[in-house]
Amino acid sequence: MIRLVAGLVLLVLAALPGLAGPAAAQDKTIAFSFDDVPRQAGAFFTPDERAIRLIAGLAEGGVAQAGFFVTPGNLGEDAGQGGEWRIRAYVAAGHVIANHSFGHTSLNEMTADEYLADVDQAQGWLDGMPGLRPWFRYPYLHEGRDRRRDAVRAGLARRGLLNAYVTVDNWDWHIDNLANQAQRDGKALDMDALRDFYVETLVSAAEHSDAVARDVLGRSPAQVILLHETDLNALFIADLAAGLQAAGWTIVPIEKAFADPIAGREPDTFHLGGGRITALAAEAGRDPGTLNHNSTNEGWLNAQFAARVLQGE
Repeated sequence: MIRLVAGLVLLVLAALPGLAGPAAAQDKTIAFSFDDVPRQAGAFFTPDERAIRLIAGLAEGGVAQAGFFVTPGNLGEDAGQGGEWRIRAYVAAGHVIANHSFGHTSLNEMTADEYLADVDQAQGWLDGMPGLRPWFRYPYLHEGRDRRRDAVRAGLARRGLLNAYVTVDNWDWHIDNLANQAQRDGKALDMDALRDFYVETLVSAAEHSDAVARDVLGRSPAQVILLHETDLNALFIADLAAGLQAAGWTIVPIEKAFADPIAGREPDTFHLGGGRITALAAEAGRDPGTLNHNSTNEGWLNAQFAARVLQGE
């Protein structure tokens, strides 16, 4: 199955302009990261089943070290029951954990002081946990659309927390929502088509980020793909790894990715929600409207899902 997916990805990429030839052969490295841990149950697995399958899939796909970004406030919800066991299981499998805020609230909806207090509350829970790294990832990738941006950046620096940016933004969570809702509604799903759509979309998002980086920076830095602790990733994470590898990507530990020089750059722009590379592109004068990828277009994702995955619709 994984070989089939990898072959399909290569066919899709070969048909895209600018993705064949010498540039495609240059080194491309990527790390995996997962947000919103522990996440609510889906329609395919219990949370514990999902964690077990995700760990196995990462190992099968050759992902030695992924980052899992923890929202401790989720532990107090029904969906978070038993979540501490799952967090420890990820670490026991060789992965690392970091801060994703306590309440998963957007910076756009809080003062800088309130936001940093929420970060501190999460850090207080995480302190002493095995596998903890001094990183923080903004919920929703909302890094501030006014001068709260600078106050929070300064606050994170005082706390010794790295902005654990992403470079490959995508709405894997939305595809997961579509699949889970269809499953709950009893609709017929073509699971092979779902796998192929999912993998092709995320690999294409990585290729898009690579192309923007080469244009703006003259090189492709170590990429960090945004994923979530979802049922679809439990189903298809090994296929995603195989699809990326077939497209010329080398999967690296997330610690290696965050050692890239772009980790030390805080772009002077408010176009921050799409990740570090699109922010650097916006800072360099690129039109933000040209930087988005179809993987963050809800209408496109809905249409593709309906056409490719739903049987008899």
